[in-house]
Amino acid sequence: MSTIDSYLQVKGSISADFQQSLTANDAVDLLKSGNERFMTKKPAKREREALLEGAAQGQAPYAAVLGCIDSRAPIEEVFDASIGDLFVARVAGNTVNEDILGSLEYACKYAGSKAILVLGHTQCGAVKGTYSELKDGNLTVLLQRIEPAVSGIRNEVGQPPTDEAIDRCVASNVDLVCDRIRNESDILRVMEENGDITIAGAIYDVATGEVSFRG
Repeated sequence: MSTIDSYLQVKGSISADFQQSLTANDAVDLLKSGNERFMTKKPAKREREALLEGAAQGQAPYAAVLGCIDSRAPIEEVFDASIGDLFVARVAGNTVNEDILGSLEYACKYAGSKAILVLGHTQCGAVKGTYSELKDGNLTVLLQRIEPAVSGIRNEVGQPPTDEAIDRCVASNVDLVCDRIRNESDILRVMEENGDITIAGAIYDVATGEVSFRG
């Protein structure tokens, strides 16, 4: 039986045994298949009571997703995920700082998740704000973390930003955040090098609902 078929037969929340049976590639395949179900409007239904009963016993999410706070990108729904399936961290521009890195380290090293997905999205307001060199309150520091993904494209294209330019910046930001996770977390870099996890990037299209995986 395939990993996806096994997942679809789970009645409540996923178990630690199921989580530990997965490879890093299996976890990414589960994310991809979840988005396919979302796109085809064929969600996998699990009973709420069984999910909550399992959740009360503990958690064994198969992946951690770092996404943006954008209200148009509901991460669990996008991946047809149920209670207990995913760790989800959300911050404008799906960027990283020490708190996010620590959360991802916990998800993978201590809670057993097999993949980290950095999920950007089209029409990202944080990327647009960075492109426009917005400076206001605490946003100033946050957008500075996204600036390396934007500056080269902005210098090439100029102002005002086109939709194409923003999409290029979103993709660049996803790639750079994946690199930052590896460069700024020895724990996660070594886990990936050992094949225990994978660190991947993807972009969610807010107009179509489709997730495009990178690489």
